[in-house]
Amino acid sequence: MRNKLKALYELQEIDLRIDGLDGEKAQLLSEAQALEAKLAEAREKIAAKREEVQALEEEKGALDANLASENENITRSETHLKEIKTQKEYQAVSKEISTAKKQITELEEQILQKINAIDETNGEITKREAELVELEGNVATQQAELQQKVEALEGGISKDVVVREATVKVLPANVMKRYSKLRDQRKGVAVVEAKEGNCMGCNMHLPPQLYNTLFRADDVITCPHCQRILIMKQEVQD
Repeated sequence: MRNKLKALYELQEIDLRIDGLDGEKAQLLSEAQALEAKLAEAREKIAAKREEVQALEEEKGALDANLASENENITRSETHLKEIKTQKEYQAVSKEISTAKKQITELEEQILQKINAIDETNGEITKREAELVELEGNVATQQAELQQKVEALEGGISKDVVVREATVKVLPANVMKRYSKLRDQRKGVAVVEAKEGNCMGCNMHLPPQLYNTLFRADDVITCPHCQRILIMKQEVQD
C-alpha cells in the first residue's frame, strides 16, 4: 500500500502540474484570441468607413441627377420663354427659371459637401489601412511568439500525460474513482499532506489516533473535515 500511496501522491503532483500548464496554455490562447479580435475590430471599422463612402457616393449621385434635371428644366424654360407672347406667362416662366437656378445653387453646394465628405472619409480609410498593415505585422509577430510558447507547454503536457498514464496503472480502480471524484469536488486537489497533526488541505486539526495511523502508510485515509486523501509525505517517500 505504501507504494500505491506514493503513486497517488505523485499522481496528484502530475495532475496539478498539468492543470498549471493547461491554465498557462488557456491564457496564451486567450491572448491570441484578443489579438485576432483587435484585428477584426480594425477591419470592421475600415469596412464601415467604406460603406459610409458608398452611401455618400449614392447620395451624391442622386444630387447629380437632380442637378441635371434642374438644368434641363431651365433649358426648356428658356426655350419656352422665347415663344411666350403674354406678359403674365412670361413672368410665370421667369419665376420658374429663377426658382430652378436657386435650386441648382443649393444642389451644387450639397454636392460639394458630399465631395468633401467623400474625400475626408477616403483619407481616413487610407490612414486606417496603413495602421492596419502595421497592426497585422505586430500581431503576426506576437502570434508567432504565443504559438511557440503554446507548443512548448503542449510538449510539457504530453510528457506529463505519459508519466501519468504509467502512474495510474499501479493504482486500483476504486482508488482512482475516489481520487477523480475528489479532484472534481476539491478544485483539483484530492491528495494533501498531513503535517504536525493538521490536514494541509483544510488546515484543520486531525484526531491524534487517525494522525498516528498515517505513519503506517498501510491504507487510504481521508480527512474527516474536507474528505481529501491524506499522505504522510515522508513515510511514502522513504
